[in-house]
Amino acid sequence: MKTLKHCQSLYDVPTHYCPGCGHGIAHRLVAEVVQELGIREKTIGIAPVGCAVVAYDYWNFDCSEAAHGRALAVATAIKRVHPQNIVFTYQGDGDLAAIGTNETIHAANRGENLSVVFINNAVYGMTGGQLAPTTLLGQKTSTSIEGREKKAHGHPLKISEMLALLPGVCYIERVSLQSPQEVLKAKRAIKQAFENQINNLGFSLVEILSPCPTYWGLSPKESLDWIRIVMRKEFPLGRIKCLNV
Repeated sequence: MKTLKHCQSLYDVPTHYCPGCGHGIAHRLVAEVVQELGIREKTIGIAPVGCAVVAYDYWNFDCSEAAHGRALAVATAIKRVHPQNIVFTYQGDGDLAAIGTNETIHAANRGENLSVVFINNAVYGMTGGQLAPTTLLGQKTSTSIEGREKKAHGHPLKISEMLALLPGVCYIERVSLQSPQEVLKAKRAIKQAFENQINNLGFSLVEILSPCPTYWGLSPKESLDWIRIVMRKEFPLGRIKCLNV
C-alpha cells in the first residue's frame, strides 16, 4: 500500500486555515515541487498580506513577508540582489489583482525572472469576504450583498489573459484544485513555472482556482462543485501563454 511521505520542504504542523480551504493543498504542491527540484536551500518565497501571510509557518525554506500588494516589488529586489536564488511569490487575487496590480503588470512587463503562484478564490478572505477583482457577476459578498453588478463593479478581472499580452511573460497557465486530477495538473504547472526560472526564461505565473467555503457560504464539497460548474466558465482552465517551454 502506498503511503504519503512527509515532505522536507513542509513543516509538520497543524493548519490554521478554514475547513475546505484550498491554501493547504497549494502549500503542499509548492513544497513538493521545491523538494523534487532539489532547490530547497536556495528558494525564497514571498508572502504578502492575505490568508497566506503566514505561509512561512508551513514552508521549510526561506520566506519573506511583503506589504499588501508589494510581493512582486520585494521579489524583484531579492532576485536582482541574489540572482542565483529561486524566488517566487504566493499571492491572492485581492493582493495580486487589486492593490498590487501595478507591481504585477510592471514586473511581468519587465520580464523579471520570477515565478508567481496566484490563488484566485474570487473573494477577499482574510478581511471579511469583500468583493474582489475576480468576484463573479451575481456573486454575493459582504460588500455586494445583492451580487456583483457590472454597471456598479465592472466585470471580473482576467489578470492572466491581460498579462499574457506582455512580451516579458514566458508562461501563464490557469489550473484548479477542484479534484485530484486537477490538483496533479496544478502541480505540473507550478513545477513548470519554477523550471522556467531555473532556465532563466523570464516571468511565469500559475493561476489556481481555489475554494473558499467560509465566504462563499458553501460546504467544502459544494465549493469544489462551484468551481467546476460556475467559476470555470468565467476563468477557463489551460495554458494561456507558453514560450520556449
